[in-house]
Amino acid sequence: MKKAIIGKKIGMTQIFDEIGNVIPVTVIEAGPCAVVQKKTAENDGYDAVQLGFGGVKEKHMTKAEIGHFKKAGVDNKKHLKEFRLEDAASMNVGDVITADTFAAGEKVDVTGTSKGHGYSGVVKRWGQHQMRMTHGNGPVHRHIGSVGMNSTPSRIQKNKHMPGQYGNVKSTVLNLEVVKIDAEKNIIAVKGAVPGSRGNIVFIRDSVKA
Repeated sequence: MKKAIIGKKIGMTQIFDEIGNVIPVTVIEAGPCAVVQKKTAENDGYDAVQLGFGGVKEKHMTKAEIGHFKKAGVDNKKHLKEFRLEDAASMNVGDVITADTFAAGEKVDVTGTSKGHGYSGVVKRWGQHQMRMTHGNGPVHRHIGSVGMNSTPSRIQKNKHMPGQYGNVKSTVLNLEVVKIDAEKNIIAVKGAVPGSRGNIVFIRDSVKA
């Protein structure tokens, strides 16, 4: 991983390229992120930096968190995330990473928490068919149907598509193109959709499969 940043999803919109094509983009407020902690191979066994994003009042923090930021000499941050960057050894506590770390045309991976849909049935969760909407079929049109098995193995196989919790999981979208950078407003516009609702925290890194 060569570079990374923490951001907040603002929402989706569309922009036009120089020949008039419409490009759907997700707008992300990326940074500025401060280096709050530096880990080295000598002390921790690996090289990494801990980035902080977003301000927070001291009354909403624990004493351990307050001490952590005071030791670093960095303003209080609401969100922390550790990244194992290739040049982590050359970075120092207090350094600031901004949106212009990335450039238009680059490929990035965006990680976030997907929208939560609660406990959902198989039609919504897995896209299964409904039963016939005819008389006599009973009030089970969206039910899963029979899942019984023979005496062998006498159980439900693992990974069977069943009702359950849908969404609200960590998800990563790979190979999104950076369409536009606004360094003054700390804005990164990436082509396509990223996980989560508006206001969710996302992590952007250079693509591992570019």
